[in-house]
Amino acid sequence: MTATPMVEANRVHKYYGSNLVVRGIDLTVAEGEVLCLVGPSGSGKSTFLRCINHLEKVDAGTISVAGELVGYREHNGRLRELRDSEIAKRRSEIGMVFQHFNLFPHMTVLENLIEAPVRVRREKPTEAIERGQALLTRVGLADKADAYPRSLSGGQQQRVAIARALNMRPKLMLFDEPTSALDPELVGEVLDVMRGLAADGMSMIVVTHEIGFAREVANTVAFMDDGVIVESGPPAQVLGDPRHERTRSFLAKVLS
Repeated sequence: MTATPMVEANRVHKYYGSNLVVRGIDLTVAEGEVLCLVGPSGSGKSTFLRCINHLEKVDAGTISVAGELVGYREHNGRLRELRDSEIAKRRSEIGMVFQHFNLFPHMTVLENLIEAPVRVRREKPTEAIERGQALLTRVGLADKADAYPRSLSGGQQQRVAIARALNMRPKLMLFDEPTSALDPELVGEVLDVMRGLAADGMSMIVVTHEIGFAREVANTVAFMDDGVIVESGPPAQVLGDPRHERTRSFLAKVLS
């Protein structure tokens, strides 16, 4: 008897108008696994990631997180979309970190961290604050609790965004190119936090162009192009000895 996958995608399709951007993806991510999605810009990676937490609705196929359909329930053999409140509840179990931080500029760092736990999960502020302060210590920003986002560097803002997502106690973390908007010297501080999460056993799907990070941290690397997963497997195989010409061509460009 096998454990329930953390993420299971079956024949997922997504259109924008008449443009099919995700073309029948099948994917399984085990609990505690780190999957890195790599590939050229426009290949559908970010769109697929957003489908996992129902920020984008799939047009065909299904996605389950921890054994539960995302955004839908099955009734008499058909899928019916959940109510907004039910979608929000399930989405609250999936942390997401975006390319552009998305912090509330009018709130302090700590206020950013406690907003969702208090408003969405109806937690006591004291509990959310205590956990938030511990998370700020974890990401190296204990002294920034009362600061406003505008006073922080990009790397600091992204670490706050990670702590904010973690304060919801998610089962799964999604990262959508979390370092691509950062100056090169700030990338390492964000990747270090992500390395720590991986070492602690957090289930993670990371869309990234950081091939070194993928090689070091991922359990599985999937190369995506033109809306399909061309190949996937251990980093040493996909990044070190890729089977497909499309993968070899992409890596030759990004590693040159």
